[in-house]
Amino acid sequence: MICATSSVRGIAIDTRAIGRAAVRALIAELATFPKPGLVSLVDCGSHADMDAGHFVRSAASLRRYYAAIAHAGADGADFAQLRRLAVTAEVAMLRATNGANTHRGAIFSVGLLAAAAGARLARPHGVQCLGTIARERWSSGIAEHRRDAGSHGAAVTRRHGAGGAQAEAAAGFPSLYDVALPAYRAVIGAGLPEEAAAVQAFFALLATVTDTNLLHRGGATGLAFAQRTAHGFLAAGGVFADDSRARALAAHRAFVARNLSPGGCADLLAACLFVAAVER
Repeated sequence: MICATSSVRGIAIDTRAIGRAAVRALIAELATFPKPGLVSLVDCGSHADMDAGHFVRSAASLRRYYAAIAHAGADGADFAQLRRLAVTAEVAMLRATNGANTHRGAIFSVGLLAAAAGARLARPHGVQCLGTIARERWSSGIAEHRRDAGSHGAAVTRRHGAGGAQAEAAAGFPSLYDVALPAYRAVIGAGLPEEAAAVQAFFALLATVTDTNLLHRGGATGLAFAQRTAHGFLAAGGVFADDSRARALAAHRAFVARNLSPGGCADLLAACLFVAAVER
């Protein structure tokens, strides 16, 4: 658990701990398998342009960013200040991966939650929920932010009306708190390993989230297939079922065959693992 301190030096130490927790969450998300269509330590999923090595180098490049954005949150930074840090982090990520977009979504989502964790350090007796802190402090700035009109996310928003990560963050991460964390904690509470809990949380997200990456790759049909597959996995018992790994592997192969990659759910899973650690 990250403990707040009253001294400036103590705040700096704890924001570095937040940075380390964020990087551990990115690595834990990478290590989770099977995650249909996504890169893992086992294979590259539906991606021909990146592998696990890209994700490890990317995560390492972001450690200072997550500590810095946590410190900015402790200092009361506004959204424009947080965004400047995120833009710099994205440059570092692309340099580390030779141009592969491994963690752009996690720079945004986990970054906001790290900033909220930093803000909580400055007021340890205030609101403890990181999603609530993020919503109360930065929702207006998040909602007003205009993405690159040529980006995949912007194109999907225009075509399908999906709010994506921006709407999720502005609302205080409801998919994280209402879907992913309860699924994760239920599995941990039953005594199953953390990786099983992460797989369950991922499928719970996949069943409910309007993932703009799925819409970009597969359109409404691809999204419907992904959500139907996830519902089937959970209805059959999820990770509690004896054949859960075989079912999850079958889903993974089906996603790869259709070139589907639920990157938005992957970002939310990393956020879930981060919040599970720091809100313990």
